[in-house]
Amino acid sequence: MSTLKFHWFLPTNGGDGRQVVGGGHGVEAGASGRPASVPYLGQIARSAEQLGFEAALTPTGAWCEDAWVSTAMISSLSERLKFLVAFRPGLTSPFLSAQMAGTFQNLSGGRLLLNVVTGGESHEQRMFGDFLDKQERYERCDEFLHVVRALWRGERVTYEGEHYRLEDAVLSQIPDPLPEIYFGGSSEAAGRVAAKHVDVYLTWGEPPAAVREKVEWIRKLAADEGREGQVRFGIRLHTIARDTSEAAWAEADRLLAGISDEDIARVQSGLKRSESVGQSRMLELNGGTRDGLEIHPNLWAGVGLVRGGAGTAMVGSHTEIADLIEQYAAVGIEEFVLSGYPHLEESYWFGEGVLPELTRRGLWEHPAPVATRAAVPFGTGASKAAS
Repeated sequence: MSTLKFHWFLPTNGGDGRQVVGGGHGVEAGASGRPASVPYLGQIARSAEQLGFEAALTPTGAWCEDAWVSTAMISSLSERLKFLVAFRPGLTSPFLSAQMAGTFQNLSGGRLLLNVVTGGESHEQRMFGDFLDKQERYERCDEFLHVVRALWRGERVTYEGEHYRLEDAVLSQIPDPLPEIYFGGSSEAAGRVAAKHVDVYLTWGEPPAAVREKVEWIRKLAADEGREGQVRFGIRLHTIARDTSEAAWAEADRLLAGISDEDIARVQSGLKRSESVGQSRMLELNGGTRDGLEIHPNLWAGVGLVRGGAGTAMVGSHTEIADLIEQYAAVGIEEFVLSGYPHLEESYWFGEGVLPELTRRGLWEHPAPVATRAAVPFGTGASKAAS
């Protein structure tokens, strides 16, 4: 089994706090006690870097701060951490997006990853001036990634498609290295785009058996496109890790107690309007109720009661969560994009509890280990003065 990669999350949406911060997929973000300020986001980024996370995902949409601007402002506050910038391909031209990615990559020292979000909610897309339907958005995304990849290869591009037209376009600065493209989606249209273009296919945190089906689905589609073995797989989850299972579940119960029935009803009603197949699958896991939320051993669907998108959390002792991670790795998952409430504290629970356990199992290595202090050769005791 190969070494796994772990990424964290920058809460630029409703900020951060000790309760579940709702929102996403067209639902208004909930309030929190820690605003998404540059100092606080920088604190999370520096902590994630020190703990051994590879990158930090920054969300996109009307419910959060702009991911490009946010990450550019805090990139200089860390040294190694990469930024998995979520963006919507239909809102900027392929050439401008390729240029922006090149600028970020070259000025940050190669620390950009791209999470392409096609956009699952038509009513939210129209806020940005995008009036295509879901099928058309995926067709446009296909064209977009085709053009961007060509520009990154240094090609001079003249292109005329259904959604884009470029003439004699060439990038002066090629990003080095080329940013890897992350992409998620559970619809047939999403699968076709992923198979043709992406480096890492992301799924939300369904039980391992369901994740296995998704992995096999994308692998077959990629093989049909002549890209066998060229797509890796990642999963987006929350985490509640503690020294004991009892302490972890007590924290999950505390988070659930902080969610009102009114908020559950309001958010569930909004999320049911979602056009996203993946969001529908998340709703099926929690059922809109407080009952039966442990949908697989140590996998809890409570977050999805009030949060769009990723709605499940790994809950348990460090050993139990490491066991669940091994189950996901066994079905093909190599990268884990994680978060928790609050994001600063939960990064330490996972980073200082679960990651060392995975190291003991030979599943993870710190990407930038700190050298241990050398032993003092002659002891540390003070020498005695001559009498």
